[in-house]
Amino acid sequence: MRALFRFLYRTDRTPANPARGVRTPRSASELPPYLTRAQADSLFERLDELSAMADDLDEPVRIRRARNRAIVELFYSSGLRLSELHALDLDSVDLRERHLRARGKGSKERIVPVGSNALEAMASYLGLTGRARPAGRSGTRPESSSGDPLFTTTTGRRLSRRQIQRVVQGILEGVPGAEGLSPHALRHSFATHLLDEGADLMAVRELLGHASLSTTRVYTHTSKERLLEAYRKAHPRAD
Repeated sequence: MRALFRFLYRTDRTPANPARGVRTPRSASELPPYLTRAQADSLFERLDELSAMADDLDEPVRIRRARNRAIVELFYSSGLRLSELHALDLDSVDLRERHLRARGKGSKERIVPVGSNALEAMASYLGLTGRARPAGRSGTRPESSSGDPLFTTTTGRRLSRRQIQRVVQGILEGVPGAEGLSPHALRHSFATHLLDEGADLMAVRELLGHASLSTTRVYTHTSKERLLEAYRKAHPRAD
């Protein structure tokens, strides 16, 4: 409409431009999909079941299941982007110091802590593959991830992003209400659950590798919605 009235005014077909002060309506920002705490519990219960079922299976299947568990644990434990997890090399992870080095957008590198469950899952996976467990930091890696990949196929090649997506989506299919969610939902769950438990917004921003605090603030809306819903349900005079 603004373009139309600019044209009409410019060609003297209207004496004024009534659309000059009309602003573009802002589209409603959608909250990113995430797992509830109950769904997260169901997810890791499912991983426990899959791990228990793998004991009597062939070694390649045990390795694949251990790898898949480590991938899911790491997504939820450290809030990595898909591209960041895909690019991880063996020397990106320090099991002893309990952190990893992630290369985010703009090739910016950051140190991200890793939880005990994810560390245990990675150690189990690497133990099955017979590869050396990463223990210390090496020199700076080149921007192209050309080192020894952390997560590999059965032939030793780096898992592609699409393969990682299929791994995560296949596991989430078994979690009620989480069908169809992507690996990014685990990153959103990581941030949401931290803020729900009182984590500092600036700290969460650093963990996620956001350049702007406004990008991180979307998760506070998710947490506020939960608080409001709990208030409405529990307070006798909420309505």
